[in-house]
Amino acid sequence: MGRVAQYCAVDRIDRRILQELQRDGRLSNTELADRVGLTPSPCLRRVRQLEESGVIRGYRALLNGAAVGRGFQAFVTVVMRYEDHDTVAEFERQVAGMPEVVEAHRLFGDPDFLLRVAVADLAAYERFYSEALSGLPGVAQVTSHMAMKAIKPDTGLLVTP
Repeated sequence: MGRVAQYCAVDRIDRRILQELQRDGRLSNTELADRVGLTPSPCLRRVRQLEESGVIRGYRALLNGAAVGRGFQAFVTVVMRYEDHDTVAEFERQVAGMPEVVEAHRLFGDPDFLLRVAVADLAAYERFYSEALSGLPGVAQVTSHMAMKAIKPDTGLLVTP
């Protein structure tokens, strides 16, 4: 994947393409071209350019967590005891390899990290917490916030014309 295009390099038509693909990533090129007012050939060229520049990072199906045994979600904050480069790098490496962690962010200030964890149920989360999460290097404190319901699940990024 190439370097991400500069913000100003994405024009009005590209933004319409991005809006449509975020609504339905399975659109055929012909349908996409029709929706954004292009013929198929230049539309495909633009989509490929957006992919190659890293603006479009990929395509995927959005799953129902409960249907695939990952219906229990927790938002977990982590405060580090040791913040030297090696400890933080090892923590990040291990978190990145945990399939239960579906999203992870390093934050400014306290806490140091925010994780989104998806597992089957509370018992599975307790196992993950005690067997994996609490033993990570440099961890001083872990706070779990259980999701009651999703008010606005991931709907993509706002792309204004």
